[in-house]
This record gives sequence, structure tokens and C-alpha cells, in this order.
Amino acid sequence: MSLKEYQSRFFELSLRCQVLRFGEFTLKSGRVSPYFFNAGRFDHGAALAALGECYAQALEDSGLAFDMLFGPAYKGIPLATSLAVALARRGRDVPLAFNRKEAKDHGEGGLMIGAPLEGRVLIVDDVVTAGTAVRESLAQIRAAGATPCGVLVALDRQERGESGLSATAEIRATAGIPVIAVARLEELLAYTSDQPALREHQARLQAYRERHGVGQAEPSH
Repeated sequence: MSLKEYQSRFFELSLRCQVLRFGEFTLKSGRVSPYFFNAGRFDHGAALAALGECYAQALEDSGLAFDMLFGPAYKGIPLATSLAVALARRGRDVPLAFNRKEAKDHGEGGLMIGAPLEGRVLIVDDVVTAGTAVRESLAQIRAAGATPCGVLVALDRQERGESGLSATAEIRATAGIPVIAVARLEELLAYTSDQPALREHQARLQAYRERHGVGQAEPSH
């Protein structure tokens, strides 16, 4: 498969920032993965600016209609912010909100920070694993009287959950909203096959996908 230009930029950025690493990593699920993605390593201004552009292009390609952005605490906060800045550079200034893990009982108080939740709200995060943060976000958005319209993530690992579906497919099925990814495991396999220095990881990535992946049956968004 051919990668989109922003997907190649996304992988190059992830490798340069050591967000994406290859090796042997035990995940929370107990699975031993040949790769690991830690968006917390996007920890400099230039990296976040570049990441925001990748998010913005993926969002534009999706054609999804939205009115504002929501970043779940904690990693979603800088990610949604980077996207808001990228969209503003493209001529669209959108409101942004994010939540606290615990309600504040002084000052402005409450769980929410930023713009009021209203209209069609797009959730921005790094990776959907168990979907817990997304479910909490959906509840908070609906409680405010707004409408969640989709989830935008950096990487979709395309792994089966207990239901046999991936976490992103479970969100689509239960919440009825699309999940858009800058890139998926499918694109990571294509990227490593095109990079001579990374081809040594191909066999383990493919074996992991065959064991835990959902294949190509699920749509990208």
C-alpha cells in the first residue's frame, strides 16, 4: 500500500522523538509487543507543531464535520492543543476544552477547563487502548449537552479486544461515532517495508498482527 505524505512525516517524527520504538515491550494487556508508542515523548514545541499538522491533515482527509476540540487528561491536552494551533494556521479558529482528573473545588472549580462544551465535539487523543478515557469523555461531553462527533488518534494499533473487535471498532459500535487515525498498524507495516533500516522489524510486526490483529476488515474511519 502507498502511504500518504503526512503519514510518512508522522512516522519519521515519531522515530526521531523516540515516540515509536522497536524491541520487546510488555503492554498493560500482558501482550508482548514488538513496538511501543509513547506520545509523551512529543515533548518539545517543534515536535508538537509538526504533530499538530499531521493531525490536521488526517482530520481534513476524513471530511468529518465538527465545531470544537476536546483533549482528555492528560496526554490528550497537549495533543488537542497542537491540533487547535495547526487548524488556526490553516485559517480555522476552533474552541478547545479539556478536563481534570479530579474536580477543582476552588477558583473556577469543576472538571472542565477552556471553552464551554457545545455543538459537535471532536475528542483528540494518542492511542485508543481499552477505550476508558474515550468513554469518560463521551459521558462528560453529553452531560454538558454537547454532541460527541468523533475521535481522532495518532495511532490505531488495530488489535483485537476481548470482544474480538479492536478498541476503535468497539467505540464505533457502542458510541456510533467514527474513529480517525493519523496512521494504523497497517501503515506502520508499509512504512517499515519501505525503509531498509527498519525492515528487520517486519517479521515480528507481521507475526504480532497475525496473532493479535483485526486484519483489514475494519474500516480506517
